[in-house]
Amino acid sequence: MGTIISIIIGCLSIGVLLSAPMGPIGILCVQRTLNKGRMSGLFTGVGAAASDLFYCLLTGLGMSFVTEAIEANVSALQIAGSVILMVYSIYMIFHNPVSKVKDTNEKDDRTRDMVTGFLFTLSNPLIIFLVIPLFARFGFPLPEHKFYHVILGYIFIVAGALLWWYVITYSVDKVRSHFNINSMWLINRIMGSILLLLSVYGLVMGVVDYLD
Repeated sequence: MGTIISIIIGCLSIGVLLSAPMGPIGILCVQRTLNKGRMSGLFTGVGAAASDLFYCLLTGLGMSFVTEAIEANVSALQIAGSVILMVYSIYMIFHNPVSKVKDTNEKDDRTRDMVTGFLFTLSNPLIIFLVIPLFARFGFPLPEHKFYHVILGYIFIVAGALLWWYVITYSVDKVRSHFNINSMWLINRIMGSILLLLSVYGLVMGVVDYLD
């Protein structure tokens, strides 16, 4: 019983700590919550949580060759991820949320939110180097863990990530009521500019590392 409790607490913490850094995906989640509503931001977080789980599975299954491949190509991957973020940040800056068409299929919107959340997080393979120390810190998975212990652990990693995105979208949605249409477009530009700066920085660092 003590092992199960330890795994639940530890893996819940891993999920939260993987999601907590306010990087590009966090900015995207906040922007979508403000512009499109809480569910849009939450589904973006669900996609990010799925990507976190993917990297956790790679680490937990001991796929060292994947880690080595990412490490060997980290500059190229960082450049590609930064270019994707730059394109979307420019879209955010110049796109007026007021022009959003009302007859858009709701299911398609949610699916797109989730898929882009997944791909944005997946485009940052450096997260695997955050997963490794977190697994080491919280002792998961260990050789003595049984199969159901490992499954339980991964479930609570996802639960921790979803808990974080639930809290973030809930908090931002409360603030959202104080914004009018023009304010939301301003938020779009601010968030897009921040995201653009982050992506340019990532691109420059990726190119520098690639040329060294």
